[in-house]
Amino acid sequence: MAAESIYDITVKDMQGKDVSLSAYKGKVLLIVNVASQCGLTTTNYKDLTDLYNKYKDAGLEVLAFPCNQFGGQEPGTNEEVKAFACTRFNAEFPIFDKVEVNGKNTDPLYQFLKQAKGGGIFGSFIKWNFAKFLVDRDGQVVERYAPTTSPSKIEGNIKKLLGS
Repeated sequence: MAAESIYDITVKDMQGKDVSLSAYKGKVLLIVNVASQCGLTTTNYKDLTDLYNKYKDAGLEVLAFPCNQFGGQEPGTNEEVKAFACTRFNAEFPIFDKVEVNGKNTDPLYQFLKQAKGGGIFGSFIKWNFAKFLVDRDGQVVERYAPTTSPSKIEGNIKKLLGS
């Protein structure tokens, strides 16, 4: 059965436990495939942390999904990924189990995201680390951003969805 909203999807946390995305009902979500060794890492993690800290109390959740499909730039274990993000960038947003975002083993979340906002200039594939999907409070994907789009550049769209 195809998911009708993001809330119909279950993902794995870093310990391998199931997490229903329905736990985030009513929140604005920024979903990102992250990597620790990418040229885009520093800017993205810094901006994601800043946005999360600024808007978490207003209802923003950043959901990070490590992915090693692009140049092997996320080779570490879940513990290493979390230590890197938390120590180097003070990231407090949820970081989930490593996923595949393309190919035959594409995680169901990314199947849903790409179906909702595929095609156009992006095509049906995730092109690189730090592709971003903005999801409204109703669980619908409203926008997709290129890996090179800094999270700080989408702050206005986040504020609109938060109603602030």
